Amino acid sequence: MSANVDVNHRPDPDAVLVQIADYVCNHPITSREALETARYCLMDTLGCGLLALRFPECTKHLGPIVPGTVVPHGARVPGTQLCLDPVKAAWDIGAIIRWLDYNDTWLAAEWGHPSDNLGGILATADWLSRTRVAQGEAPLTMGEVLVAMVKAHEIQGVLALENSFNRVGLDHVVLVKVASTAVVTRLLGGSREQVIDAVSQAWVDGQSLRTYRHAPNAGSRKSWAAGDATSRAVRLALITLSGEMGYPGVLSAPKWGFYDVLFKGNQFALSQPYGSYVMENVLFKISYPAEFHAQTAVECALKLHAQVKDRLDEIDRIELTTHESAIRIISKVGALNNPADRDHCLQYMVAVPLIFGRLVAEDYEDAVAADPRIDALRAKMVVQEDARYSREYLEADKRSIANAIQIFFKDGTHSAKVEVEYPVGHRRRREEGIPLLVEKFAANLATRFPAKRAEAILSLCQDEARLTATPVHAFMDLLVI
Repeated sequence: MSANVDVNHRPDPDAVLVQIADYVCNHPITSREALETARYCLMDTLGCGLLALRFPECTKHLGPIVPGTVVPHGARVPGTQLCLDPVKAAWDIGAIIRWLDYNDTWLAAEWGHPSDNLGGILATADWLSRTRVAQGEAPLTMGEVLVAMVKAHEIQGVLALENSFNRVGLDHVVLVKVASTAVVTRLLGGSREQVIDAVSQAWVDGQSLRTYRHAPNAGSRKSWAAGDATSRAVRLALITLSGEMGYPGVLSAPKWGFYDVLFKGNQFALSQPYGSYVMENVLFKISYPAEFHAQTAVECALKLHAQVKDRLDEIDRIELTTHESAIRIISKVGALNNPADRDHCLQYMVAVPLIFGRLVAEDYEDAVAADPRIDALRAKMVVQEDARYSREYLEADKRSIANAIQIFFKDGTHSAKVEVEYPVGHRRRREEGIPLLVEKFAANLATRFPAKRAEAILSLCQDEARLTATPVHAFMDLLVI
């Protein structure tokens, strides 16, 4: 036999595919903490989407691909009157969720935003519920949505613990596509074997490059990339449920598999089984629409605002002490070309609160960025790594996201070194953070709904028993405006 002849033996499914399918199909979610956190995650994620509807650069993407398309029993997009097929609805919901970089975050060897999966979950559950009701069957409930959220968070987050896709140039939305595909296929009634097949399709897809998140190409695609990924997941689930085959060796196939083509020949490292760890430990972005590695830096800057706001011209240098991941992702010098560039610049996200005593979504727009004091302060910043910060960022019992700032003045004086190791959205600060999260949700509801409707939505979301029993389509109808 010639040495270059392929042996055509179809393998058993890769273990990664099987583990995901077994978890999605057979693992009950019993953690009260995970389900409660999922409910708060639902509130926060929807609120982020509603706030994004204030920005035309976001809303220009919304609506049917072909104007005028009518979809029987279509899925709703929160905060709008749109009624779309589930694939495009997933795209739209995912895009508004992610647009302002304000939804929850997971930090490990890979980063990401597990609530991005809600686009596919909500769109599918809404469309499926309306279809079932039209056929005289029982709809899905919001309790099923919360369970799907826990499982999507878990798949994305556990795969991210020790596997760095960014180090091979791939964007973390590959994990949104994989997690969404798994849970959506199951929501649609897919069997264990169909979940395996669908997830294999997600891995075999071409994957997004990270270039739209980094200098010199940072741009607004990073705000809709997750919507695209969760939408693609719905499409792959539907394709699979039509009877399409899967690719069992998609990861491990020599030469042509994901590992050899895109992961430098390395297999995924999975350090723990799937359960509910990720939802229980997820990081909420409560206070600032900023890339998460900068959240504590913004807290530090706000603490220093009163001391420096009247002395900006007297500053000689600003020392930013941070962790390796922040340096690699968001530390940048030079011109910042658009809002997406600015909200991934550590120095910009420190300069604005030092000057203004705030950081809100509008602060990334051109009108604020034109203030010459921002770039003047950026030019005075020195960024350095603290090895302990980098180490504890990865430690399972800590997962800190530490930053510190100290300001030195031209007269030789200096501020105290202000350090914050855990942001307000961290699990260690849940007691402090959850009331603020609810306030954030209420404020975001008020940007889109009349007072009585906003109160009704907030009341329902805070009542666990009532929300869990609510049909998905009834919940989504509350969000139509």
